[in-house]
Amino acid sequence: MNDLDTFFINVDDFCQTFLPAWEKHLTSSGVKQRNKPLRISVSEVMIGIAFHQSEYRDLKTYYIHFVCRYLYQQIS
Repeated sequence: MNDLDTFFINVDDFCQTFLPAWEKHLTSSGVKQRNKPLRISVSEVMIGIAFHQSEYRDLKTYYIHFVCRYLYQQIS
């Protein structure tokens, strides 16, 4: 398993653990909370975290030079 797979698994495991605990905390606090559906997927979270850990200075360059070239090739 390469680093990208490990990274995605770690992010996914965190989301699977954190989101139910966060929802439980919000409901037990007694404060009314808006229940809007999530607008971002786990893969988008992973891309954001990977961008911040990279040496790229802006998201557009990172997406064009790394995500489009490297990540899409791994999926195919």
